[in-house]
Amino acid sequence: MKKLMTMVLLAVLATGANAQEKKDSAKSNKPVFTTIKENKITSIKDQNRSGTCWAYSTLSFFESEILKKTGKTYDLSEMFVASKDYMDRAILTVRMHGDSQFSQGGSAYDVYYVLKNYGICPEEAMAAPGSMTGDSLANFNEFFSVMEPYVDAVARNKAKKISSQWKVGLQGILDAYLGKCPESFKYEGKTYTPKTFAESLGLNFDDYVTITSYTHHPFWTQFAVEVQDNWRWPLSWNIPMDDMMRIIDNAVENGYTVAWGGDVSEEGFTRKGLGIAYDTKKVQSLTGSDAARWLRLTPAKKSEKFDSLGVNAPEIVPTQEMRQERFDNWELTDDHGMLIYGVAKDQNGKEYYMVKNSWGEYGDYKGTWYMTKAFIAANTMDFMVNKNAIPKDIRKKMGI
Repeated sequence: MKKLMTMVLLAVLATGANAQEKKDSAKSNKPVFTTIKENKITSIKDQNRSGTCWAYSTLSFFESEILKKTGKTYDLSEMFVASKDYMDRAILTVRMHGDSQFSQGGSAYDVYYVLKNYGICPEEAMAAPGSMTGDSLANFNEFFSVMEPYVDAVARNKAKKISSQWKVGLQGILDAYLGKCPESFKYEGKTYTPKTFAESLGLNFDDYVTITSYTHHPFWTQFAVEVQDNWRWPLSWNIPMDDMMRIIDNAVENGYTVAWGGDVSEEGFTRKGLGIAYDTKKVQSLTGSDAARWLRLTPAKKSEKFDSLGVNAPEIVPTQEMRQERFDNWELTDDHGMLIYGVAKDQNGKEYYMVKNSWGEYGDYKGTWYMTKAFIAANTMDFMVNKNAIPKDIRKKMGI
């Protein structure tokens, strides 16, 4: 009995030691970030239950542009942008007899277009997001369940001729859920219209370009990126991947932010605040999971194995060919808009972009995501940047 008790005690101690070893290993793999460069941004916001990341991220981009140029902090209205943009998108959908997608999503160019053509107002000049329906934040569930069938009914109407009254009805829906866009308002003692307010912000709308990187169009030319939410079909500069990344690095280094759009549906984009371009095959090997066993794991178990490796998780090396293949086979999708505003490194010296999200102060880093350069290179759809942030040799090739 004494011998048996001794064996049990040793087993317990061994198990405890093993558990402690795993705990210590996991702790040592947890990222410890050191900031290399951090540019000024405005406050973290929460898009809540609305597909308006494009509005939040791009207005945040323009707020940072204003902050850099003038030192003034603004809180611009996402719901103003949404109201103007959804009306324009509905008009196009009707014009195309429904053969154009009407949805919540959008692009950085949508915000640019609204600011340039309709103006903007501060957050305080419109109803607060969600307030029209008694919510504390934006919630588009009921809103779009009303608006989508309305637009579809007009767009697919069998009449030989339709009136323009449908626009009046749609404006009523927009106003009921988002609040009315003001024709004029007071801000810091002055009266503005949305257009005069936009003109007062100090932005030069000729300064902004969008960048992408694919091989199905020639490099150093412009084309409209073929995704549904790019419905205005603006032209983006097509730049080789390495130069695309140089633009982001140069922008951040010189005090600019970047309005980024890309794919966050990958396993490496965690809810804790990380974006890592996992090399899944190597992760399988390191965690002792062969391909067959890996496929049987639940998403939660896979996430647990990824998290256990932390900063030591192996990453893919993105290539131009990989980007194109993933775009063509629908793996690389246009999921989310965010704001790149800084660079940090972990304890191993690997560099990450500091990226502002619009999910409130969520995750381990209170609304900031740390996304590796490999993740950004692999998953960028396109981004908007101030042309003055682009390296001179690249601008020369672009002819701007």
